[in-house]
Amino acid sequence: MSEKPTRFLANPYLLLTLTVLFWSGNMVVGRGIRADVPPLALAFWRWAIAFLLVLPLAWPHFKTQWPLLRQGWKPLVILGLLGVGSYNTFAYIGLQFTSATNAVLLNSFVPVATIAISWAFLGKALRRLEGLGVFISLGGALTIVARGDPAVLAHLNLNVGDVWMLAAVLSWAIYTVGLAWRPAGVHPMLMLAAMTAVGLCALAPAYAWEMTQGRQMNVNLGALASLAYVGIFPSFLGYIFYNRGVAEIGASKASLFIHLMPVFGTILSAIFLAEIPHWYHYLGIVLIFSGIWLTMKK
Repeated sequence: MSEKPTRFLANPYLLLTLTVLFWSGNMVVGRGIRADVPPLALAFWRWAIAFLLVLPLAWPHFKTQWPLLRQGWKPLVILGLLGVGSYNTFAYIGLQFTSATNAVLLNSFVPVATIAISWAFLGKALRRLEGLGVFISLGGALTIVARGDPAVLAHLNLNVGDVWMLAAVLSWAIYTVGLAWRPAGVHPMLMLAAMTAVGLCALAPAYAWEMTQGRQMNVNLGALASLAYVGIFPSFLGYIFYNRGVAEIGASKASLFIHLMPVFGTILSAIFLAEIPHWYHYLGIVLIFSGIWLTMKK
């Protein structure tokens, strides 16, 4: 690979944008196969596939970097439980009970939660321009999910699915901030493999319990293709890209890219569901990109 494409793929803003695109597809797939694949089964097999993909890339570093893993095992366990074991599991459970509008809206508060936690525990305050960018991009996300009508936000009612989504938001915000304590010097592939192993250990008994409740996966071509997608793109590639982005630009700025999910949701719906975008979609997209642009300014 030439040097120019390498630099292009190493751009943290590109990596974070691709990550959110993959995650937006994850939400679409998760809702599309919820009748065939129960939430805990989806979470378990998603990460099992990701673990099989990352293991050959992580293994060459295991022997030399095992002392670093052993020394930093506490933050690794916490990060694995939050980022792998909790976030998507809570989101998949939440999507069984709540509407897509509520789920996207609540997910849009990840940047706000991340910034609040960063300020509380790390003492990291945003510059005035960055703070303005956060509120503008949040306004764009709310514009899309409210369909341009503030009354929609006023009539949102929390249910059990919304509570699960709030738990997912909180777990991801803590995970993002917690990346600051990940063991130094550990190769990214080995880091992802270790966190995935922790998450799978937590998911395995939960998945077994789900099966004892009679919730079995219907194995068909669509379900298998969906599992392949969520294992490769949102999990394997998405987490590598996101962790790299956080390392490059910080937790607060990186989490702001979550606001792109309503944007990509609109695009994916237009492509795969033939849904025509409305004026509020375009307004929301402009606000979101404007907010992110402000946070990128020096």
